[in-house]
This record gives sequence, structure tokens and C-alpha cells, in this order.
Amino acid sequence: MKASTARVLLTGATGGIGQAAARQLAQAGAALMLVGRSPARLSALARELAQRTQRPADQFGWHATDLNDPAALNTLATAAAAWGANVVIHNAGLPSFGALGSVPAHAMQQVLQTNLLAPMLLTQALLPHLRALPQAQVVCVGSALGRLGLPGFSVYSASKFGLRGFAEALRRELAGTSVRVQYFAPRSTRTEFNDASVDAYNQATGTRTDSAQQVATALLQLLESGAAESFLGFPEKLAVRLNGLVPEWLDGSFKTHRNSLPAA
Repeated sequence: MKASTARVLLTGATGGIGQAAARQLAQAGAALMLVGRSPARLSALARELAQRTQRPADQFGWHATDLNDPAALNTLATAAAAWGANVVIHNAGLPSFGALGSVPAHAMQQVLQTNLLAPMLLTQALLPHLRALPQAQVVCVGSALGRLGLPGFSVYSASKFGLRGFAEALRRELAGTSVRVQYFAPRSTRTEFNDASVDAYNQATGTRTDSAQQVATALLQLLESGAAESFLGFPEKLAVRLNGLVPEWLDGSFKTHRNSLPAA
């Protein structure tokens, strides 16, 4: 789908990748319904997009909500359908980093709820509307860690492995319909999503990173290409392929990663 014909429901719109994606999509001609928790930040971003593109303000709506509240999700789905959304980008997410023993149970639940269950429930709520359209797309923003498990990211990887499985299964379930499902997998990105401990880990392990703008450009390309999946960066693209074929080959490659974890 061309961005110029897209009416995009974008969750996590005020985060680092979310803001960059909103600006790229708007510049390419898309209309956007911005979703996040802060009304002030959402309304400011909507005004900025209208000013940047010199397009009518009604091209850039916003909806403040808690994606972990099932009732709020249903309200959002109703509003998005009434607005005419034909693209859903599940971009909202929570980070989790550290040895498993250091991650509180409530934090695990929040990560899995936000990163996996909320996109599943929102897609389910929107699916009758999307299937009635001549063309629609659902884009799940995952991670390279959705196919490549690293020490320190067991909880985060679980959420993104699950999201990728959801996207793959739903893509096959909806084959032959008007709804295309895509999975987008950035590698580590330079935003506030990563705290100082992750930055130190990335530096110690030589992990390469991308800017939010680079990620947003690739997301726009995926949307317009209609491809099933997109993984960003080398050697990550190679690593996820090898991990899918013979994961045990890579098991011995992560000593530095294990040794670079924060003390529990």
C-alpha cells in the first residue's frame, strides 16, 4: 500500500521510533491516528505533523489510552474503525533487560501484556473492520530479538518471539483476504527505550545500532513493499537466519554477552 493512501493507527506514537515513524509516514502522505498515554504529547505531535506537511489538522488525530485495558482497547478499535483506519502499526512496547533472576514477576507480566497480548487483542477487535476493506495491513513491530535470543533479554525475547509467531500464523490464516500481515524487526535502536545498562551492554558486546530515523525509513519501505518480514542490519540478518536453521551453532557465541550482564 502506498503511504499516500494509508490511514494509519500507530501505537506507541510518542516513543523514539514512534515519533520518527509518524514524521516519515506523514511526509509520505499518510494520515495518522496517534496512540499513546499522554494527551499533551500526542496533541503536540499531531499539531507538529500538520504544520510540517501543511495538511489539514483532521489528517492527524490522536487517542490517549491504556493498551493494557481490554475495555480501552475496544474503545480504541471502535474509534479507529469510525476514522477509517486501513493500516495498524503495533509499535508500542516495553523493554526488559537483565538476568532472569533480577526481573520482578510483575515486570514480566507487564512486558508480555504490552508487547504481545495487547497487539493480539487490538488486532482481533479491528479485524472485522479491516476485512471489510478492499485493502488493509497489520504491521507488528518486533525485534531481531524475536528470532535471536540473547543473554539478558529472555523476557523481552519471549514477548517478541511470540509477536513474530502471531504475525506469521495470522498472515497465513488471512492469506487470500484483503488483509496483509507483516513483521518488522529492527535491531538495537538509539532511543530512550534503552537505558544506560543496555547502552553499556551494547558497547561491551560490539552491538551495532541504528537511529530512529533509519528504522522509520525501513518501516515505511516495508509498508509500501508489502513484504512479509523485514529484519534490519548486518550481522543481525545473517544471525537470525542461522539461528532459525541450526540454533545450537550459535550457543557458544555469547560468552561476552553473558559476562556483560549487570550484577544481579
